[in-house]
Amino acid sequence: MPDSNVSFSVDIYPILNVKCATAGCHNDESRAGGYALTSWTNVRHPDLIDPGQPDNSRLVWSIEARAGIPPMPPIGYNTPLTLNQIRGVRTWIAEGAENN
Repeated sequence: MPDSNVSFSVDIYPILNVKCATAGCHNDESRAGGYALTSWTNVRHPDLIDPGQPDNSRLVWSIEARAGIPPMPPIGYNTPLTLNQIRGVRTWIAEGAENN
């Protein structure tokens, strides 16, 4: 994961596709919690992402398993994101959550 210039298509989408957008979770059919994480448009939902503000973004709260927020992926369902992957998501959001 690069330290800057994080790309949605190269860096973020592959993580979400494997860890989140799976059958029964956040794919287009299941839309767990009302969210699909299958495209930039879906991921950029204002309830999930506050561009430029990773600490105000529910997606970050979930993948960091913050207190009071259900951890994603759920415990026992899929392996959690690595610290490097979480850092990449945070950086992408901090850089504006661009469709790049």
